[in-house]
Amino acid sequence: MASTEVQTVSTPADKAKIGLAVALLVAALAGFYLLAKQGPIVQWLTLVAGLIAAVVVFALSEPGKQLLAFGRDAVREVKKVVWPTRKEAVQMTLYVFAFVVVMALFLWLTDKTLAWLLYDLVLGWKK
Repeated sequence: MASTEVQTVSTPADKAKIGLAVALLVAALAGFYLLAKQGPIVQWLTLVAGLIAAVVVFALSEPGKQLLAFGRDAVREVKKVVWPTRKEAVQMTLYVFAFVVVMALFLWLTDKTLAWLLYDLVLGWKK
């Protein structure tokens, strides 16, 4: 059985960057609520500026770089997908709906048959 090891290397500088990003996020939220008397424009500008600063600081850390690389890889993989045509998608949707209807009828018929067998024939509970 093969085992895979996950190695995480976190330097003090990365920990400080993540801590700073979290502090900026908290400061942005606090500024949004504390600046309520200044008006909604100031509130939203403070929030957006704080969020942008937090994202930039996080992106400069090693975990942020890894997350961005993962995102780029995911986009690259999605571009490789061969998407169905509209006709194929409609056909598959109709197949699924038809299957659901057939399965619902089968389950209903099975339920009614078992109810008739058990209640009417075995137990004799006629309505």
